Amino acid sequence: MTETAPIPSPPRRSDATKSAILAAAREQFAASGYQAATIRTIATAAGIDPAMVMRYFGNKEKLFAAAAEFDLRLPDLSDMPRKDVGAALVEHFLNRWEDDETLMALLRTAVTNEAAAARLQEIFATQMAPLIAKLCGEPRAAAAARAGLIASQILGLALCRYVLKLPPVVGLKRADIVRRVGTTVQAYLYDN
Repeated sequence: MTETAPIPSPPRRSDATKSAILAAAREQFAASGYQAATIRTIATAAGIDPAMVMRYFGNKEKLFAAAAEFDLRLPDLSDMPRKDVGAALVEHFLNRWEDDETLMALLRTAVTNEAAAARLQEIFATQMAPLIAKLCGEPRAAAAARAGLIASQILGLALCRYVLKLPPVVGLKRADIVRRVGTTVQAYLYDN
């Protein structure tokens, strides 16, 4: 007698509802920002009653935290010449800021919302610190300070260029940003 593999059960309706809510929330937060997005507009975009959003997520803050899953998609820079790593990181982050409204919404919201700030901190701590530790050959705890300094440059640049849209920063050519900010990031990465 041969045993057959169990047939996977179809996704539960609640999983589909949660997925629809999260997709609508990401879209609304990216388009309108945290303050302007409402449970009602998110529910309407998901095609459900607002009470269902509250049932699954409790409040807008918890919904935002759940919707703000974000992968920085950090490249493996370990084979790159050491002198080019800072500029490569800056180039990578410019691409991420320009290609994904979710990250921009998270940055906008983190300025005024504790849950969003905590989420952004977590993203940089769990994704950036391991990369920096690998690049510098340091334990993760020691690399955390370097990662924090790099995040200060990357987040500050994004805030000034894409959120506040400061004319002198917006007016900079991409190559100038990569060169100038890349030099600072390089100094944070390597002490020599």
